[in-house]
Amino acid sequence: MYTLIHTDSRFYLLDKHPGVSFHRDGDAPGLMEALRAGLGDEALWPVHRLDRITSGLILVARSTEVARALGEALAEREVEKYYLALSDRKPAKKQGRISGDMVKGRGGAWRLAPTQANPAVTQCFSHSLQPGVRLFLLRPRTGKTHQLRVAMKSLGAPILGDELYGGTPADRGYLHAYALRFELDGERFAFIQPPGCGEWFTGDACRALLAQLGEPWTQPWPGA
Repeated sequence: MYTLIHTDSRFYLLDKHPGVSFHRDGDAPGLMEALRAGLGDEALWPVHRLDRITSGLILVARSTEVARALGEALAEREVEKYYLALSDRKPAKKQGRISGDMVKGRGGAWRLAPTQANPAVTQCFSHSLQPGVRLFLLRPRTGKTHQLRVAMKSLGAPILGDELYGGTPADRGYLHAYALRFELDGERFAFIQPPGCGEWFTGDACRALLAQLGEPWTQPWPGA
């Protein structure tokens, strides 16, 4: 369900497994319920969330004060978040900025509108993993529901395994919260967690490409 990556007196950092929901689903406990039981600590507050299909890094505060501080940093866009995604479709553009208002669609899905009243903003780079499959490095500059999944769909390159948005069926949804950078109480933190499951994510080609790319914050990201 999750792997504990880092323990601090103020927060925990988890690697959420794909297919795990934050909330109880029938007889299956949700992520926070399982975490509180596993750590024997009821006083836990998630700082942000990930979709069920998405794996990767999640910050969990150990006090309301820390939850408030990190939540405010998120709202002010002072927490840097970087994601990995795979697609087996050719994108309309291989890198750049994706921006537009999020509009509710059918069946729980969203779509990207051409308007810019309160846009979801995402920056991206992509690299060929093998013929017909591309690895995307994504940096969301806003925090909208399904933002990255919709951004990829808008490029004509839905995420592999994300069938809600037209992705090709696969052994998992290939979206992973890869890295975080933030400051807390004047201390800087930086974490990178490669994906630990999924045939494509754990293959030699993907691991080699990630090693070649290095730290995601060193990439020449265009202005938001």
